[in-house]
Amino acid sequence: MDKAADSNKTVDETTADTPSVQDYLIKDPERFAINLARMLEQAGKAAAAWAEPREKGELRDSVAEPMADVVKTFSKVTEYWLSDPTRALEAQTRLFAGYMTVWTNSLRRAAGEEVDNEIQPDRGDKRFQDPEWGRNAFFDFLKKTYLVTSRWASDLVEKAEGLDEHTRHKASFYVKQIANAISPSNFLLTNPELYRETVETNGENLVRGMKLLAEDIAAGKGRLRLRQTDHTSFEIGRNIAVTPGKVVSRTEVAEILQYEPATDKVLKRPLLICPPWINKYYILDLNPKKSFIRWAVEQGHTVFVISWVNPDERHGMKNWDAYIREGLQHALDVVEATTGEREVNAIGYCVGGTLLAAGLSLLAQEGDNRVASATFFATQVDFTHAGDLMVYVDEDQIQALERAMGEKGYLEGTRMATAFNLLRSGDLIWPYVVNNYMRGKEPLPFDLLYWNADATRMPAANHSFYLRNCYLENRLTKGAMEISGRLLSLSDLKMPVYNLSTREDHIAPARSVFVGCQHFGGPVEFVMAGSGHIAGVVNHPSQNKYQYWTDGPPEGAFDDWVAGAKEHPGSWWPHWQAWIAYMDGAKVPARRPGERGEILGDAPGTYVKVRA
Repeated sequence: MDKAADSNKTVDETTADTPSVQDYLIKDPERFAINLARMLEQAGKAAAAWAEPREKGELRDSVAEPMADVVKTFSKVTEYWLSDPTRALEAQTRLFAGYMTVWTNSLRRAAGEEVDNEIQPDRGDKRFQDPEWGRNAFFDFLKKTYLVTSRWASDLVEKAEGLDEHTRHKASFYVKQIANAISPSNFLLTNPELYRETVETNGENLVRGMKLLAEDIAAGKGRLRLRQTDHTSFEIGRNIAVTPGKVVSRTEVAEILQYEPATDKVLKRPLLICPPWINKYYILDLNPKKSFIRWAVEQGHTVFVISWVNPDERHGMKNWDAYIREGLQHALDVVEATTGEREVNAIGYCVGGTLLAAGLSLLAQEGDNRVASATFFATQVDFTHAGDLMVYVDEDQIQALERAMGEKGYLEGTRMATAFNLLRSGDLIWPYVVNNYMRGKEPLPFDLLYWNADATRMPAANHSFYLRNCYLENRLTKGAMEISGRLLSLSDLKMPVYNLSTREDHIAPARSVFVGCQHFGGPVEFVMAGSGHIAGVVNHPSQNKYQYWTDGPPEGAFDDWVAGAKEHPGSWWPHWQAWIAYMDGAKVPARRPGERGEILGDAPGTYVKVRA
């Protein structure tokens, strides 16, 4: 009896969970019409927020140059396929055959036949999770037609012969952006979940969505500042970047932070961290449960961090020489004056690591060897196998960027943020467009995405030097990078190096980091962590997440190193700490900020709070 009741209940629940035609019909036409009017009102506010800065001359759109590059890139792919009529016919036939398969299977399904579902989204594709994408013939047809088309376009790029790798990389990137943008999951009438929600709420979701859109365009001062998290839930210094410390020095480009000790004894060698200036340093101090800085303090390090300025017009000519002198070298001076120690352990992260490597080479030539060990987090010094950012780097694109930066002396932070988001637009753009502006829902609080959206501007001279000397010409490892009139050589870095890569890194690929190891002049400990550019680095041991690999010196081919590497569960942080302690485990009484110098304020300081 009970089993029968449970069985009946299951059938009823299954039936109830299956959308019917009624779920797609408007229940209250009058209310729906009112909400459409309210939506148009909010859309008008969004349009006004977009138009106002342009009418005032505060903002100019320049779509010609990026669009010209798209057209130029696609023309090379098109030339290959259209130069041979047989080849063009074969490409068209493949697309037509794919459409016919979808159409035939749709007709067979409508007739009640079972058909093979050979056209399916890739594993991990979250766009088509609603059951109606497979259960409803209309939405299933849309999904499969889209998949056939986008895969066909991707194949055109991959199978086009005679393309140089950079052009192929750009073409693949542009195809991916277009495919992500036109996905049926992004549109109200072609997404079953969005359609049902709109009908169910009589369009209330659209009203809320347009209101959020207007707010985000206003927040971006005429450009869309896509919100990926609830920004009101976070405040720098209140619940983000809260490790206790002081600002102990300041230059035009950097504040130097020293953190309060958490142990009675500390390692004799202080620790100086040189973070990237693309985004802000507090990725290493998000909250107490994720903070590398707090963890390092708890391990007995006297931690100093460079907090870079968020530049404006005054900093346009600040180049790498300035960032080394007023940032890295000044920080070393502060550490020595504050602690009395000349030997320092240094860490560089991403471009901060590239600057650290270049700076140490320059300082070594000048007789300054205060850095006794260097650690690099997801850092490229050799850009032969550079990551996805290479899609933005060629002479034409750099010249266009330099012209844009020349107007104000810096690159807008929103442009950098958009560039990074586009590398993973399927995760960082379109899901939020759908959630925010169509479902009308504010995103949930997430400290990592708050940091990701806290954009920084790029000084013109600094950014141009970086793109040309590193990505475009790969000068650092060729001995051709010149700073302060000196040609730099990484072979001058004789100190031990801990070189951390991350397996799924699309910014600094593990292969690229591995190749860079051969250019250092001293012993190198190469480690590969699980996950990517951020999560692989910011992996507190208490989380028991991911893994890391070790396999001795980084010699030979990268694939051979990986094949023989030993996997260790959890965070690499304790492995790094053991490496540091092995080189010099001597300890001294804890040092407090201000004991041998001035205090300018509390950490996290003022520079980090400047919004772009």
